[in-house]
Order: sequence, then C-alpha cells, then structure tokens
Amino acid sequence: MKYLRKIGVFLLIGLMIFGMTACGSKKGNTFTGEAKGKNGTIKVEVTIDNKEIKKIKVVENHESEFTKDTFKKVIDSIIEANSADVDTVSGATLTSSAIIAAVKDAVKKSGIELTPKKSNGQASAKAENTSTDVVIIGAGGAGLTAAIQAKEDGAKVILIEKNAVVGGNTNFATGGLNAAGTKYQKEKGIKDSVDLFYKDTMKGGKNKNNPDLVKLLAEKSAETVEWLTERGADLSDVGRMGGASVNRTHRPTGGAAVGAHLVKVLDKKAKEVGVEIRTETKAIELLAEGNKVNGVKVQDAKGNKYEINAKAVILATGGFGANQDMVVSYRSELKGFGTTNGPGATGDAVKLVEKLNVELVDMKEIQSHPTVVPGKSKLITEAVRGNGAILVNRDGKRFIDELQTRDVVSKAELEQKGKTAYLIFDQNVRESLSAIEKYHKLGLLTEAKTVKELADKIKVNADELEKTVKSYNGFVQAKKDTEFQRSNMKTELNKAPYYAVEVGPAVHHTMGGLKINTDAKVITKDGKVVEGLFAAGEVTGGVHGANRLGGNAVADITTFGRIAGKNAAGLAKK
Repeated sequence: MKYLRKIGVFLLIGLMIFGMTACGSKKGNTFTGEAKGKNGTIKVEVTIDNKEIKKIKVVENHESEFTKDTFKKVIDSIIEANSADVDTVSGATLTSSAIIAAVKDAVKKSGIELTPKKSNGQASAKAENTSTDVVIIGAGGAGLTAAIQAKEDGAKVILIEKNAVVGGNTNFATGGLNAAGTKYQKEKGIKDSVDLFYKDTMKGGKNKNNPDLVKLLAEKSAETVEWLTERGADLSDVGRMGGASVNRTHRPTGGAAVGAHLVKVLDKKAKEVGVEIRTETKAIELLAEGNKVNGVKVQDAKGNKYEINAKAVILATGGFGANQDMVVSYRSELKGFGTTNGPGATGDAVKLVEKLNVELVDMKEIQSHPTVVPGKSKLITEAVRGNGAILVNRDGKRFIDELQTRDVVSKAELEQKGKTAYLIFDQNVRESLSAIEKYHKLGLLTEAKTVKELADKIKVNADELEKTVKSYNGFVQAKKDTEFQRSNMKTELNKAPYYAVEVGPAVHHTMGGLKINTDAKVITKDGKVVEGLFAAGEVTGGVHGANRLGGNAVADITTFGRIAGKNAAGLAKK
C-alpha cells in the first residue's frame, strides 16, 4: 500500500512538472540572437510557432534614432517571408544586415527548420503615373523643409527618397545651425549681426562664395530658427564652431546633435501637414519640354517605373561625398580618403540635369573634416573643440589654433607624424556637450585619471602632453593664447577623468553643385532660369565657396529649403 502511495506521489509530481512545462511552452518557443550593428550589438528575441516566425522583438540596440523605420521594415519583411533571407534596406545597409544576422542566429539556435513563404508577386500600388503640384527629389533636411513649406503654402506635394529611410546626410549632422540675431543669442547676451555672419562666411569660403546667396542666408537665418522652433525644434543652446567670430551655432539643449533631432521633427511635421512621402523611390529622369521641367520619372523598390507629373520640381538630392569616383574626378589627391557621408550622397542630380545645360559651380571645392576617427568614419563634432578640446600630435604638442577653418586644420593634421592627431579634453568639456555621450557609448574614447596616464595609453610623450595641458590652462586663465592665438577658450582642462580620441581628415562636404539664384531657381550655362526647376541644400553650389564653415550646412538646407518650397508652391498656383 505504501508502495502504491509512493508511485501515486511520483505520478502527481510528474504531472505537475509536465503541466508547468506545458504552460511555459510559449516562452520556450522564443529564442535570442545577436549580431554586430553599425554602433554596437543588436539583440533580438524571435518567437517561432509551428515552424513560423510569429514575432521579432529588438531587446538591445545602439543604432541611431533615424534607423527605427529600418527595424520595422526588415522585421516586417522577415515575418512576411518567414525567412531571414531578405534584402537589406537601402540607406541603412549595416543596420539592416545586423538585424537579419541576429534573426538568423536566433533561428539557428532554435534548431527549427522554417518553411519560407512565397511572395504574392503583387506590383506596387503606387507604380502608376500620377500628378501633383510639387514633386521634391530627396528627403533630407532640405527636401523635408521644402515639402513642409510648400504644403503649408497650399500646394499638393509628393516627396520621394531613393533610400528606405528619410533624412539623408542630415541624420549625421552634429554641430548645429548658424544664425545671427536670434532670440536665443539675445537671451544669452551674445552680440551678433547679419553683416558679421556674412563676413565670416565669405572669409571662410575664401571669397569664392556667391555674395547674393550668402547675404540671403545671413538675413534669413534667424527667421529660419524661429520657423523650425515653431514646428517643434529645440535650438536653444548656442555655441561656436570654426571660423565664427561669435557664438551663433544653435543646437538642442545640452549641445545634443542637431541633425537627427531636426529629421525627427521635420519628418513628423511633414506627415502631420499631409506631405506624401515615397521611400525607396529613385528619380531616374527629369521630364521636360525644352527648357521647362514638368515632372520626374522614377523607379520603385520592385523595379517598376512610372512618372510623377508636376508644375514644379525641387532637387534636394545632396552632394557627392560618398561617390569616390566622382570625388577623385575633381580632386585626384583625395583618392582613398574615407567619408563621413551617408551612402545616398552620390551626386545623382548632376546626371539628372545634363540635358538641361545646367551650370555647375565650384565642383572642385571638396571639404575634408579634420576630426574623423580613422578607419571608422565616425565624425567627432567640431563642437567638442568649440567647447574647449585641444589637438595634439604624437609628440604631445599642440600644432594649430583648433578653431581654424576645417581646410586649414585638416592640412595641418596631414603634416603631423602619422597624418592624424589626438583630440584631448576633460570632464568639463564632456559635461558641457551631450553629443560626447554617444562617442563614449561607441567606445571611441580613451579615458584616464591623469594626463600622464592618458599619454601612456595613447602612446604620446607624457612629459610634453602634461606641459601642453598646463600651458593651455594658463592661456585660458590669462584669456590669451600666445602660442596659436586661439580666441575662444571656454574652459581649463583640469577636471578628471581626461579623454582622447585619434582623429584625421575625411571627405565631408562638397561645396560645388548646381547654380541657383536667390529664388532657389536653377540656372543654365547661358544664364537662363530652368522653368519649373528649383534646388536647395548640398546639391547646389555658390553658398559656401571654397570652404564651408561648421554650422552653415544646416542653415543652408533649411533656409534655402524654405525658399525653394515657397517659390515652387507659388509657381504651382499660377
């Protein structure tokens, strides 16, 4: 009897364990996978039931804010196909590849063999000819700004973007937006003027700039800050970047990166006002009759071609910094240089306007940014120097006024041993600029408790680096740099820990592009206006001359984006 009772107890325990296991079977069908993304590890949890992927959840991710749409696109594609053998997302290849690899890792760990689903083969619902008032090519900062302005002015707008995500190079802009005479400057007691902004920009561009465009940029800059603020942007923090006489670089509170913030704000506003945005839609030809543009032929992600007829077309396709062949064709000495540009900056507009005899200006003026992490193409914003960092060579010595224009600093770095330098700063600088936190998270910074320890870690002369920092701190106290005449020295480097990051030049901005007038209308080689065609942003030439000042690109894309949008909408109403 006791024996039977023992058997009964064991059976009961067995049934309880089986029941608990059964209740937890859903959790047992969720598997974790990981892969390395652009900015770090991406981890996913993949739920599989009856050989079918039911859910994919991203549980760890260090990618940029603008890639959130990429996650959704890739995850939706995998679930729809019931397979991780899907295409990467254009414009976010590294991130999408990592998501795919992480899902594959989870599926492999599950030991479950999935049965891929066949595509339904349906063509895109948008792959048919259509008409609108204004069509804008390129959904970066200039395109989004132009789209909002045109829509608010009463035009029907279609905004196309060849990549799967909006934002273009604006996603990577960190420094800020230059503007003169803003309410934020006045609140901080900063004395600035349109004339001073104009003079700084012309000087920075070696007076090769188009004076009329620069004057308009300066005159409209404060209005642009106000316009963006009214639509949700935070540009309340004001700092300084190279080539500026006063603090005029506007950025989010705490010195956060400006680009991703503006893209988020502008993308949201564009959708709110009813702009139709078509991603993965590439412009392949401008439609024109003689000297009048009346639309664009496009190709969607599935290869379908169709036409968008319009009363006005705005080119906002960006520069060509990511097109190595094109860069080298204008500046052979830049062969092999890395780039800070996103993959979409390939100079598409130059080919699009060929048949229209459009004038190209300043095409050889290609800027390298001096503080890019070698081999990683990670840009360290100029605001780090603006907030107090110094540059030293492998001897531990400063070799230039760190706030000289980008071309001058880049040239000076290339003259140092190893053709790179080290950006040195302390906790004071780190606390003054929230953008630095991203570099810390990415593991780009070398950290030490003392200057000597930092020197040992980066293998520079410790005695010289200590002398350099002590000397610089003395200049800050005296408010005079007797060595390199640096005028803006915000803080002593005296608060541990201390930080270093190796930096060097990389292709950053192409100052040349399509010739425009102050109405953002595109101009031909014989000086005529191309009817119905406008352009804004890095696709144009003339605003920056031989060298762009930090903070002027965001001012350019938003100011001339507004001008192009307003004038295109006005033309469409006629």
